[in-house]
This record gives sequence, C-alpha cells and structure tokens, in this order.
Amino acid sequence: MTTDTTITIDESQIRQLIAAQAKAICAKNLDAIMAPYAKEVINFDVKPPFQTKGADAWRQTWAACLPYFPDSAGVEMRDLRIFVSGELALAHWLWHLTGVDQDHPAAQMWMRSTGGYQRKQGRWYIVHEHCSVPFDPFTGKAVFTLEP
Repeated sequence: MTTDTTITIDESQIRQLIAAQAKAICAKNLDAIMAPYAKEVINFDVKPPFQTKGADAWRQTWAACLPYFPDSAGVEMRDLRIFVSGELALAHWLWHLTGVDQDHPAAQMWMRSTGGYQRKQGRWYIVHEHCSVPFDPFTGKAVFTLEP
C-alpha cells in the first residue's frame, strides 16, 4: 500500500469518526459521543470549565450539557481539513446545528473545532479537542453570527 493510499484511508476513517460523533450529538447518545475519546483526552471547551482532563471528566461535562441541546437537530459542517502523519492526525472545521428553532441559542452560532487524533492498535482516538466561538476583542463578548 502506498503512503498516498494510507493517508486517504486514514483521512476517510477520521472523517467517518467526526461524522459519527456529530450524529451522536444530535441523537444525544452519550455512549456514542464518548466512544472515540482516548482515556487521557484533554478538551478545551467554549464554556466552563474551559479545560477538562480525561474521558471520565469529559463524559460528566457532556452528561450535564446534553439536556440543554435541542431534542431534534442536524449538523452542517464546513471547511473540514484533515492532516495525517503516521500515527497522529489533526482536523479542523466549522459547524453549527441545523433544524433547530431559530430562538434556540444553538441556532445562532457557528462553532470552530479542532481535533487531535492518535492511532492506537489500528483505531483512531481523540486525544485533544478544542471548540470555540470567535470574540470581539474590544468588548470581550462572543461574536454570534449565522455566517462563519
């Protein structure tokens, strides 16, 4: 197998992981959301506590957060880029929830996500994740817009 073929397969696997996780978030399926996280994952999130260390703590954060998600939603992603080098990969993309009541806060913003992945025993795991929204440096407030 050539390196180009391997990279293409790796990129495809990571793309599938990202899509499956987005589907799990929309379904509010905590087990499926957590499935790709490495035990030692570090997360930087848009809301406190801003940094979470370890899959167990991150699971608790998701469990507390999911009740606030809409009961029915989809995800639109843009500009997904994946970079693979051996056993490590990096991806970044923009995303937002769709099919949500326009008054719901989740319908009002685009999120920016970056994921760091490590292949262990042939499977990709999320070892680092960063989710953010832009902010206005003059006001210190988040900038919510329907366009990225």
